[in-house]
Amino acid sequence: MLSILLLTLFSSISLAKPISPQAANAGREQARPAAAVGKPLSEGVTTFDGVALAEIPERPSAEAVAAAAIDRAGWTCTVDSAQAENPCTNVLDGDPATIWHTQFNPTVDPLPHEITIDMQASYLVGSVAYQPRQDSGNGNIGQHVVSLRLSTDGTNFVDVAYGTYIDDNTLKTTTFTPTNGRYMRLRALTEAGGRGTWTTAAEINVFTAGQAAPPSPAGNGAWVLTIDFPLVPVSLANEWASGNILAWSSYDPKTFGGSAGTQTITATYAPGSNTVTSALVTNIQHDMFCEGLSLDFSGRAISTGGNTASATSIFDPASNGWSPAPAMNIARGYQAQTTLSTGNTFTIGASWSGGQGGKNAEIYDPTTNSWSLLSGAPVAPMLTADAQGVYRADNHGWLFGWRGGSVFQAGPSRAMNWYGTTGDGSQTPAGDRAGDPDSMCGNAAMYDAVNGKILTAGGSPNYQDSEGTSNAHIITIGDPDTAAEVQAIGNMAYARAFANSVILPDGTVFITGGQVYAQPFSDDTAQLTPELFNPATNTFTQLAPMAIPRTYHSTALLLPDATVINAGGGLCGDCATNHFDGQIFRPPYLYTGSGEEAPRPEISAVSVGSINVGGTFTATTTGAVDNGFSLVRMGSTTHTVNTDQRRIPLTPSGAAGTTYTLTIPDDAGVALPGYWMLFAIDGAGVPSVARTLQVTP
Repeated sequence: MLSILLLTLFSSISLAKPISPQAANAGREQARPAAAVGKPLSEGVTTFDGVALAEIPERPSAEAVAAAAIDRAGWTCTVDSAQAENPCTNVLDGDPATIWHTQFNPTVDPLPHEITIDMQASYLVGSVAYQPRQDSGNGNIGQHVVSLRLSTDGTNFVDVAYGTYIDDNTLKTTTFTPTNGRYMRLRALTEAGGRGTWTTAAEINVFTAGQAAPPSPAGNGAWVLTIDFPLVPVSLANEWASGNILAWSSYDPKTFGGSAGTQTITATYAPGSNTVTSALVTNIQHDMFCEGLSLDFSGRAISTGGNTASATSIFDPASNGWSPAPAMNIARGYQAQTTLSTGNTFTIGASWSGGQGGKNAEIYDPTTNSWSLLSGAPVAPMLTADAQGVYRADNHGWLFGWRGGSVFQAGPSRAMNWYGTTGDGSQTPAGDRAGDPDSMCGNAAMYDAVNGKILTAGGSPNYQDSEGTSNAHIITIGDPDTAAEVQAIGNMAYARAFANSVILPDGTVFITGGQVYAQPFSDDTAQLTPELFNPATNTFTQLAPMAIPRTYHSTALLLPDATVINAGGGLCGDCATNHFDGQIFRPPYLYTGSGEEAPRPEISAVSVGSINVGGTFTATTTGAVDNGFSLVRMGSTTHTVNTDQRRIPLTPSGAAGTTYTLTIPDDAGVALPGYWMLFAIDGAGVPSVARTLQVTP
């Protein structure tokens, strides 16, 4: 949550203090003994998630953070409302005991409320810190918008961030792309706890950016709005029914330690209304942190294991609700999981919780609502040689549902494998990933499903305390149980572990965040420059740098408007590296050569909302589409793994004006049934906003 600037300034002062067990497990539930949930006995005593507590920096105090802010001498403020004895100048006086309070007597002024601060000079601004009142929660800001402007005319504020703050008295820091401004406006849309229509603030500070102004978006893309979440978004999923993003952390918004395994805090980001709302999920009795995650044929999110290691829960976007499903046969946490061409869900590995070793495969059948063990599909062939043993060695497999109910495991182990899921299951070696070492917490993305093309990039030989790699390979798969073809390509510009990859509509792959040296709960060696893989040349291009580190527990997903949300990182209690936010990246294809927003094609009609594998349909556009169409399957992601996303290029077989005839591949292992985003791509390579299309068996 702290900006790069703040982390740098306090690396030798406030952040040098290691976190305590109490601060790491700073949740609200009663801790269960480590042995009771199959964790190492050191957990919660000398380690947190296997990381030594001495290596995790504690969050600096509000006073220490304020010391790094721009000097507020001479600053002025204006507000829409204030109680006479609680003027807005109190937010500039350096005293957290004094507050600005909107009018509550003799009448209560309604929301929204806003405060505008004149800094008396222009700065390249990178962060704003809001300190709530310390004596009670009344007036805490919930939903909000942060804006900046340069001139004095008051008409050209630029929104740089929006979202929802957690309802507590901790310091809230909103970090965004460096933006020039003299005036900062904070607009409160809701009171965080629903206690009334008033707004309060103890202190507001503004910080100069820790990096240069962004480059032109031409060829670089641009990081635009920051979205503040009331939790650390460790898991994300596309909601087909609304276009929203569902996010969650654990039983607590800032930690997973000390969980009783009975609840999960979620948040919904709605791009259409620029809002973030939160919900506490208790009906499933499932703490879904470090779960296995995938989207089924109906677009439902299947969440398995994690902090509640045997549980299965299902989110249905159609009803916008969670429901419990039968428990797995094997308790798991940090497992890999993927949807099969048969409609079943396959999971394997995961010794992070529920005991260590022997985490062989099992499948969930939604028709019978039951789990079945696959005794012939052992986890042993896909183990890495991790320094922490099986506790880490069977984590986060790179799985792809493929033809005939098969699964291709591309990594992170150097050894690749095929798994069969009929009968008792099967396992067949698929070869090694050329000269690549084990690449835990690296990325694998099927950018061309028709041709079985998978990009692998980055990772680290060990889960933690290990150098990342910049290695990249193209894996080509065909018939199940045959050797995969592996091609080593030029490396990325930067080594990365804990990065995320997102397949874009044009077939390029966006790779974002990560660390040069894998160290959970640290932003040291954070890689701020994303890269774009071009399959036409098998090369990587560097893009506009981000302002917010995205390392361990970060996430990323494609949005229907062809932008990307990159979010999260941390979830370590009262630590210094929690990131309660996400940021939107607009890829270079959305800009002209001069850096202006590019005109976009539009899909005006699609002949069907649902179509069978192998079926034909038409799509009508408002203009010519010279680069055809593509389908990108909606995704879900946690811990660098997204087994749902894959892309199918669609070349029209005929056209009547701007109505194009398109055909879905006739193999459910390629066109994996579920909900997809249909994009049209014009002659300049600019994609449309997507239309949602369900592919059925």
